[in-house]
Amino acid sequence: MAQIAQTSMGFVDTVMAGRFSSTDLAAVSLGASIWLPIIIACQGILMATTPMVAHFVGDDKPHQARETLHQGSLIVVILCVGTMFLLHNCGPILVFMDVETHLAALTMEYLAAISWGIPALLFYQLMRSYIEGFGKTQPAMKIAILGLLFNIPLNYLLIYGKLGLPALGGVGCGWASAIVMWLMLLASIIYLKKSDTFRQLSPFKHWQLPELNAFKRYVALGLPIGFALLIEVSMFSVIALLIADLGEVIIASHQITITFTGLVFMIPLSISLALTIRVGHQLGGKNPAGAIHSAKAGLIITLAIATLSSGLIALFATQIASLYTTDLHIIEIATTLLTIAAFFQLSDAVQITCSGALRGYKDTQFPLLLVFIACWIVGLPTGYLLGKTDLVVAPMGPSGFWFGLVIGLTISAILLLSRLRWKSQQTLHVSLSK
Repeated sequence: MAQIAQTSMGFVDTVMAGRFSSTDLAAVSLGASIWLPIIIACQGILMATTPMVAHFVGDDKPHQARETLHQGSLIVVILCVGTMFLLHNCGPILVFMDVETHLAALTMEYLAAISWGIPALLFYQLMRSYIEGFGKTQPAMKIAILGLLFNIPLNYLLIYGKLGLPALGGVGCGWASAIVMWLMLLASIIYLKKSDTFRQLSPFKHWQLPELNAFKRYVALGLPIGFALLIEVSMFSVIALLIADLGEVIIASHQITITFTGLVFMIPLSISLALTIRVGHQLGGKNPAGAIHSAKAGLIITLAIATLSSGLIALFATQIASLYTTDLHIIEIATTLLTIAAFFQLSDAVQITCSGALRGYKDTQFPLLLVFIACWIVGLPTGYLLGKTDLVVAPMGPSGFWFGLVIGLTISAILLLSRLRWKSQQTLHVSLSK
């Protein structure tokens, strides 16, 4: 519920900007293609908090988990400085991709607006990961729903210019999102101070200064998670940039597809996050057999849900596209892309579930290599060959790129599933031999 509510903010942004104009929808799409990969990579680094805390909790040492929160705060500061600098200086990317001048200017305004919420978003992610390491997931759900409830009226006021405010169009989405990010951070701080569990642990007291070895452990676990997520998500964003020269209609159709499939993806992603916690708790409690049981249960649930979602997307692709726009040309292209996207629901669900379980094992470096091979060595080049060249077939445009995604994610699922099987058996063998 937390993931769906949080991603629904992007859904709301896309729908409301699309209803304002196709140009504003394209600007939000291009802006998201730049800022989302960066932020998701940063959030991935901070996700190292969850398995580290989960192992402490499983080993019945909850007070030691505070160290992870403190070291993570230093990393957040570093990430904030770098991210905000990038978002305020990414104009050359749009020029390089030959984006039309008026669209590039609107995109930069959107990025500048949303950048002011980045510090809040990253500190919120750190606190959320810390809380979830204790197995407490309801706070994130409630905070995300709160954020969504504020996001909708703020979008309405700032996009369409109500209550005397100027009509900002797609730029209004950026300002609304930034405000909501700060509200979510405030809510998480209040929870940590008022909750019975965390009030006893006093996470904000006895603040520890940066300690080199603890910092290294955090970075060694978090960087591969961040890069793995960046590799996968940036593949979608690079596609958006590669098709930017095909016009606003193509960009908007791609954005509709990626927004909706991203919303559906939140279900297997949520199971993946839960698996990180469950596997971490089991291994912290010296129970590798329980970790294997948790991983199997997660995979079965994920496959069942992905099978259902794949069928529904294929059956109702046109109706889904019609939710976002009334432009018949955009609906036609988006319907084709959604039908292709239905095919990779199973492989995408399996690969992200395996990634979550492997994070619980604190195994992040080798999975990073596997994801890189599947996405950037196979998936994206294949998509480019099919989409923009005639080396294999006549250029297929955006459809070719989405077929490339199907191939890349399928390979990623096979490789990560094999890695999870090997890692779980190895851990069990080591435990039994002691």
